[in-house]
Amino acid sequence: MDEKTEQLRDIFVDVAGEETVTERQQEGRGSLADGDDERIAQRLIEVIEDMRERDDFETDCDDRTLAAIVRGFYEGESDETLAEELDLDPETIFRARMDLQLVDDSDTDAPFSMATLRDLLAADADGETIAAELDADRETIERFSRVAAAQKRARRTSHRFRTAFEEVLTDVDLSIQLTEGVREDGLEDATEDIETDVSM
Repeated sequence: MDEKTEQLRDIFVDVAGEETVTERQQEGRGSLADGDDERIAQRLIEVIEDMRERDDFETDCDDRTLAAIVRGFYEGESDETLAEELDLDPETIFRARMDLQLVDDSDTDAPFSMATLRDLLAADADGETIAAELDADRETIERFSRVAAAQKRARRTSHRFRTAFEEVLTDVDLSIQLTEGVREDGLEDATEDIETDVSM
């Protein structure tokens, strides 16, 4: 290792706080330290606890599992992927998402009019009547009825809980970006100083 390379290595350790580049590479971009990860989980759990005070949850998943589902949902993971990661079945993940009011576009892609379904539910029509009216099986009706119910709860609170989830996770992204920006700026400035010294 020549003198310039050794200086660069020392600067990297000072700025990044790590001995090797591979350690950062293995951790991956957008990753969190254990303490930060726990702090974010606790903030999500606080939102979930507020939701429980307002509405009954259908699933019996604990709050930490629900927090993991929130994280996975916003990271774009499917119900199947989350089910495998959390040792649950996809239907449980779906129902938990509905408890959490986490409805995405695919959830409303029904083979019938969701507006008509909402009207029938508002009129307290029974499952058999709804199935006949919409020409769909009971299982399909039950699934999209959960979606409609989740949307109704979200509208009733002006999407307050989903906004709270997004604020927590946005804070995480900003924190990571700022940390990486400081690290990169520090390395860039220090490298320029060395190059200036060497050229002189």
